[in-house]
Amino acid sequence: MNRRVVVITGAAGGIGERTVARFRSLGDEVIGLDVADGFDVRDRTGCRRVTADIIAAHGRIDVLCNVAGVGAVGDVVVANTSDWEDVFAVNVFGLAHMSAAVLPAMRSARSGSIVNVCSVAASVGLVERAVYSASKGAVLALTRAMAADEIAHGVRVNCVSPGTVSSPWVERLAAATPEPEVTMGNLRRRQPLGRLVTCDEVADAIAYLAAPSTFTTGADFLLDGGITSVRIVEQS
Repeated sequence: MNRRVVVITGAAGGIGERTVARFRSLGDEVIGLDVADGFDVRDRTGCRRVTADIIAAHGRIDVLCNVAGVGAVGDVVVANTSDWEDVFAVNVFGLAHMSAAVLPAMRSARSGSIVNVCSVAASVGLVERAVYSASKGAVLALTRAMAADEIAHGVRVNCVSPGTVSSPWVERLAAATPEPEVTMGNLRRRQPLGRLVTCDEVADAIAYLAAPSTFTTGADFLLDGGITSVRIVEQS
């Protein structure tokens, strides 16, 4: 009776892969969806189709984890139309497509949990992350709006906002710089705790927000190493 049906987008990425493993360790039935397997959150019809197939096979969906996301580097001057369209198509519209597909079943069951992967970039300004930050700001606002809409239906909606994650995407970004080790060192120092957050730590936060015993909705779970709230001042 405690075995939940959990759907995770972006399941083949660093955070997604660990989130799949985390829910499976809890004994849940996990359906991982990823562009690497031909699933595209940008396709609204495809989101509806795969949701219908999952419900036909399992009878319900208890948890949706919107992990799928893409990044972009640059400020508003260098960002072009494709950058804006591509990032928002996945990070915002894709999240909305999948949520819209799943919510009718959750509403009928009068229970369910949606967890969106946001970012600390929604709350603080980061250099060279204009498009990405704007998309995650939209995710944060959308999470709160969805939470308000779904309270009457018994569905909780929350998001987790990691700082810089030790993930393949970050490693690729660092590798593309002239001095990758220096870049990684700077990223670690940017967080007051002095290290990157791990994919497993993000997965644990997602699992916590999705747990039936978690009494919260509309929350932004900051997993940011202190970026938004701690300032380290050198003592003279």
